[in-house]
Amino acid sequence: MITLQTPIDQREIEELKVGDQIEIEGTIYCGRDAVLPKLVRLIENHDLDSIGVNLEGAVIFHTAVSPAGIGPTSSNKVEIEGSIPALSKAGVKIHVGKGALSPKTVEELKKHHSVFAITPPVSALFSDKMVSQRVAAFREEGMEALYQIEVKGFPAIIAIAHGETIFASRRGG
Repeated sequence: MITLQTPIDQREIEELKVGDQIEIEGTIYCGRDAVLPKLVRLIENHDLDSIGVNLEGAVIFHTAVSPAGIGPTSSNKVEIEGSIPALSKAGVKIHVGKGALSPKTVEELKKHHSVFAITPPVSALFSDKMVSQRVAAFREEGMEALYQIEVKGFPAIIAIAHGETIFASRRGG
């Protein structure tokens, strides 16, 4: 098990391989369909500072935060997968979610020296790993607002790194 502390250093990303099991400690931003495109617009408009979010070395978990807990949503939804290149370019080092991503997104992750990690869909486990939570931006989105959570021992598995993917190997190619 590899323990990574946020913000994630580029050297740590370079060491990761498909299949590595990781635990993340520190800050994770949580967002999905509603807020990730909003973050991309702020990045494109050079206005990310307006919400006080620094994505350099960041981790983004594709989830909402609800009273029931947190758990991954499908990362290959158009709004989510479409945000990955811009968020990676803006400094996000690890995207956490579930599901296979397109070959184009795999290449974008490689280009921006970012990785994609998957998690077992176990909301109770993830909720237990949260130390604190707060709404970072877009409060109007309710449980789908951009949340900042502090975690201890948050588990994930590297699924895409350096142009390699576990999904392609499982499909025989």
